[in-house]
Amino acid sequence: MAEENKDLNTEEIIESNEPEVTEVIDANEKEQQHLDSDESKMETLREEVDNLIKEKDELYQKLLRNQAEFDNFKKRTQKEKESDRKYKSQDLVNDLLPAIDNFERALQLEITEENASFVEGITMVYRQLKDALKQQGVEEIETEGKSFDPNLHHAVMQIEDEEMESNIIVEELQKGYILKDRVIRPAMVKVNK
Repeated sequence: MAEENKDLNTEEIIESNEPEVTEVIDANEKEQQHLDSDESKMETLREEVDNLIKEKDELYQKLLRNQAEFDNFKKRTQKEKESDRKYKSQDLVNDLLPAIDNFERALQLEITEENASFVEGITMVYRQLKDALKQQGVEEIETEGKSFDPNLHHAVMQIEDEEMESNIIVEELQKGYILKDRVIRPAMVKVNK
């Protein structure tokens, strides 16, 4: 009975204060809805922040890749410019080599009184051409008596001579030339087996 009285008392109290209790319940519900709404907004903001951080990281990585590619491009371009400057005379040298060969053939003529001044003039022009090429960094490839090097020499003939070591160049058939450290034309040679 005491419990019934208690329940009645609680019910009576609630009924007598119904408008106030309803307001409190409504206020609590509104507060709860407001808190739920705030939590939802916070969750949305967290997601947006996470997305922005992810996007920022992706853009940063892309920026780093682009910067590395640009640096590589600059280095490659610089090397190409240096190479172009270093070997700028290569085309001219290639064009002059047949003329040099012809001068060398002309100088193999037998010198007589009649052609002595002509040979002397050809010799002077030949020396000037050779000096001009030397100033540009062009050098002849050494051949006779040297070991055969496939990077510098082009073997067109082989002989077997027991008195000489194998893989030694016996005769130069056409001169080879190097521009600085690049082979312009390999020397054509005859090699001992």
